[in-house]
Amino acid sequence: MQDLKQQLGELGFAGDDMVVPFQVDALDVRGRTVQLGPLLDAILSRHDYPEPVARLLAEVVVLTALIGTSLKFEGKFTVQTKSDGPVDLLVADFSTPDALRGYARFNEEALEAAVAAGKSAPEDLLGRGVLAFTIDQGSFMQPYQGIVELDGSSLEMIAMGYFRQSEQIPTAVRLGVAKLLDRDDDGQPRERWRAGGLVAQFLPEEAGRMRQPDLHGGDGDDGTLSHAPDDAWTEAQALVETIDLDEMTDPEVGAERLLYRLFHERGVTVYPAQGVYDRCSCSRDRILGVLKGFTAEEVDDSIEDGKITVTCEFCSTPYVYTPDEVRED
Repeated sequence: MQDLKQQLGELGFAGDDMVVPFQVDALDVRGRTVQLGPLLDAILSRHDYPEPVARLLAEVVVLTALIGTSLKFEGKFTVQTKSDGPVDLLVADFSTPDALRGYARFNEEALEAAVAAGKSAPEDLLGRGVLAFTIDQGSFMQPYQGIVELDGSSLEMIAMGYFRQSEQIPTAVRLGVAKLLDRDDDGQPRERWRAGGLVAQFLPEEAGRMRQPDLHGGDGDDGTLSHAPDDAWTEAQALVETIDLDEMTDPEVGAERLLYRLFHERGVTVYPAQGVYDRCSCSRDRILGVLKGFTAEEVDDSIEDGKITVTCEFCSTPYVYTPDEVRED
């Protein structure tokens, strides 16, 4: 422990629900890592998702936290899947400076049938579709969206493919999810969700060291990259691939200890951590604004027992309105 403290200086240990930026100068690598604990447990337990669905959503939430906290402006970053599998929708968004939330939609019968048939792997539950990354900087800026195909690969592989194809940045991604058993303050057994992730990117100061795709019509017209892999990036990838998924979620390991294990021979700089919090952006006024856009027929169809009730899909908060409130001009 003393050696690790010496390497980290006076930063200490971030703990759960804190995204830790890092840099490895010797390998021209920058990245972020996180362990989600109470935040993730609150998001997943609130909806009591079946375990396969919870695991998928946890990966999306971790990925959103890692990328969203890198935003240098006010706005919202969203990761969303839309597909034809039993889990047809996963969505998580990060609103600056620190609000994170997530939601999953699934077909219960299709999910049970898939699990019974032994098709419970993430790629089976998602099926075919798209994974979208959306950056929204507000009403005065056009949102940016990058889309990559869900092709039967893991979310790790799909995310790496997105960075490679859309941003041409060599990127390594690791995601891990676990359900742990411990005891509460009264000594009663309980289950808790945890997840962790790491994103590392090759960002050398020398632009010529970046691998670039061939121009169309060249030898690499098949879309492959023309330059040989950089030795530094090859080493960094190999180190990231050694991460055991248990390390990503083990509360005894922690983000800084994981980074030390990976890069201590090369020297790793750890920057102050950024907290993320279970905060929903829904509000009574915001939902009322949506309802006011309904037609008269849609308003009438929404009335039940003389009132209109809307429950936020993310945080499960119910909002109750009278028909007169909604119909007001």
